[in-house]
Amino acid sequence: MTPAEAGTRESALLGGRVRLLQPARGYRAAIDPPLLAAAVPARPGERLLELGCGSGAAALCLLARVPGCRVTGLELNPELAALARRNAALNQAAFEVVEGDLLAPPPGLAARYDQVLMNPPFLPAAAATASGSGTRAAANLEGAAALADWIAAALVRLGHNGRLTLIHRADRLDEILALLRGRAGALQILPLWPAAGRPAKRVLVSARKGRRTPPTLLPGLILHEPDGRFTAEAEAVLREAAALEA
Repeated sequence: MTPAEAGTRESALLGGRVRLLQPARGYRAAIDPPLLAAAVPARPGERLLELGCGSGAAALCLLARVPGCRVTGLELNPELAALARRNAALNQAAFEVVEGDLLAPPPGLAARYDQVLMNPPFLPAAAATASGSGTRAAANLEGAAALADWIAAALVRLGHNGRLTLIHRADRLDEILALLRGRAGALQILPLWPAAGRPAKRVLVSARKGRRTPPTLLPGLILHEPDGRFTAEAEAVLREAAALEA
């Protein structure tokens, strides 16, 4: 069932600062997009590109925190692209959505951006069976574009010293670092711990194109207290639109 057939539901992110229409069925944004947005050190006046913007959750969270920047989103799914445009209007945000494939970028994209952000599918296509929902499968499983293609597409749109920020599974960190080696440096790796004493399942990675500075492993963010509530630090990011400072 397509998002259009299933209808939409409105939810709120960042303590109500962002209103987000999402498909009633299929993939629905949770905490990854706000965490990704919080890790992007955007400044007013910068132009940013989000690859695979979906319904616009990460871009809109970023614009809620840094309203003076401009974000373009590239989205392959035409219905999600249309929904992202509706969300841009709903939030009166400087968010332009371009429909197209990162493997064959459409002419609506600029040649260079100051920063690129992305939340690629977490699993290689051969690693799991696709969900029955097209949007959920596309969000979780790589399609024609593998992780190497996502990173290459991001780097080609960055000027020298431009910054790439992405969120991904911790168990693919070695692959991410290998794909960036020799092409981007000054890496910062921020683990996202589900709770104190538990292994990180997600990592936020940022890198600067053309730099050779060694990587930095940051202290990370603990997401949950033992009782399941968000920690105060996670609440500040997810509810109060605080930045994840390097």
